Amino acid sequence: MALKSLVVLPLLVLVLLLVWAQPSLGKESAAAKFERQHMDPSTSSASSSDYCNQMMQSRKMTQDRCKPVNTFVHESLADVQAVCFQKNVACKNGQSNCYQSNSAMHITDCRESGNSKYPNCVYKATQAEKHIIVACEGNPYVPVHFDASV
Repeated sequence: MALKSLVVLPLLVLVLLLVWAQPSLGKESAAAKFERQHMDPSTSSASSSDYCNQMMQSRKMTQDRCKPVNTFVHESLADVQAVCFQKNVACKNGQSNCYQSNSAMHITDCRESGNSKYPNCVYKATQAEKHIIVACEGNPYVPVHFDASV
């Protein structure tokens, strides 16, 4: 009986550890998701639809459905993170953790075109220089959601 307990106890502990750790395994943080979906500092601007079609696919925003609209910011991550300490504004959803950039930033808006149908997602690109509004959270306080451009 004691030998059986010595075998079962470690297995039970292992199962409990796996169940406890499971939600965090492979889960992308909100900050990492923001970077994947919205940051492209290597390109100064992009106005071709090919850019949007390639980026939306490579950044995994066309896997289960076509994401209707997405904005890529062509500034350094540090510059975008700094927005979290600039002008506080209300978010579209009424939350108070949104911030507007002090200066205009290079962005590309990718909007699903009328002839787009999953799984063949097709996008139209619009290049602009606008102020961005991001929601920020965490410690460190970083962007976790792209709210708007104005």
